[in-house]
Amino acid sequence: MLNNQAARKLPPLILHPFADSSGPHKLVESSRASLMLQGLLPTGEQSSEELERTLLEGRYQEIRMLFYVGRDILRWIEQCVDHVGRYPEMQSVTLRAQSFASYLVQNPPPEVSQKLKKWGVADHKSIFSRALGLNVILADMPPQETFSTDFLKHYHRYADQMFHSHLGQTHFADPAHLGFDFQIYASGEYSRMLEQEWATQSNQES
Repeated sequence: MLNNQAARKLPPLILHPFADSSGPHKLVESSRASLMLQGLLPTGEQSSEELERTLLEGRYQEIRMLFYVGRDILRWIEQCVDHVGRYPEMQSVTLRAQSFASYLVQNPPPEVSQKLKKWGVADHKSIFSRALGLNVILADMPPQETFSTDFLKHYHRYADQMFHSHLGQTHFADPAHLGFDFQIYASGEYSRMLEQEWATQSNQES
């Protein structure tokens, strides 16, 4: 285990708001449409074509939300790689971008897992892995018509495979077994924490 405490403390992962005002509504409507198409809810006056369109719009919103979550995660991974690269004692350890992607998805610190559960995130592994998987192939978020119907319906399967393919590209060390630690924040929460810290420093200096 590495001895340098500063080296083992990774930058915080900061997640920013990513949904527009219509996003949550479209997700709910998409879920209802899916149940209707499966015959689990009455369709009412909506045609199959209308339900299909509602379903696909919701799937696109899911992809969009995950894509922007992945953007934040990729930014954090880059910061982690830069951070550990500053310590000579880590040069012999094979820490790559995949190291921190795997760490976040498979075995994050207990405090991070507990905080995600408090936020209502029951399955962070699927969310984070798919968010990263989508960012493997998308440089920017394209409009809905760019995606095929099959991809929109089953994007989670493709995203899962993309994430696992990304991890399989190279050998890497697992930070979870090297004593690394990090915190996770919503952007507003982190901003308030910084403001409190700055206020404390100002009071100490005055």
